[in-house]
Amino acid sequence: MMILIAGPYRSGTNDDAALMRANLDMLETVALPLFRLGHLPMIGEWAALPLLQLAGGKKPGDAAWEEILYPVAHRLLLKCDAVLRLEGASKGADEDVRIAKERGLPIYYRLQDVPKAD
Repeated sequence: MMILIAGPYRSGTNDDAALMRANLDMLETVALPLFRLGHLPMIGEWAALPLLQLAGGKKPGDAAWEEILYPVAHRLLLKCDAVLRLEGASKGADEDVRIAKERGLPIYYRLQDVPKAD
């Protein structure tokens, strides 16, 4: 399965770049374990951040951010087979879960609940 890893990125950081990087690092901690279970991990920021730079984004919440960040995750959800929702308050991750539920995708809340690929 391609699994979207969803959790806090900007939330709770007051747009502090170091805190946002720490949140991304936290999301990335489950990427290799998911891969080793036989899945393809995906984090929306992996796709969105280079696009933000190309679009001239200067800061979280600017026009490029609004155009790209959440829409990337929503487009990824059209291709993903499941979501792994990590702990922590996040409006974006909650929206990812809502969309995934609408699509009937499995949502896992703990890495240990993700089944090993056949």
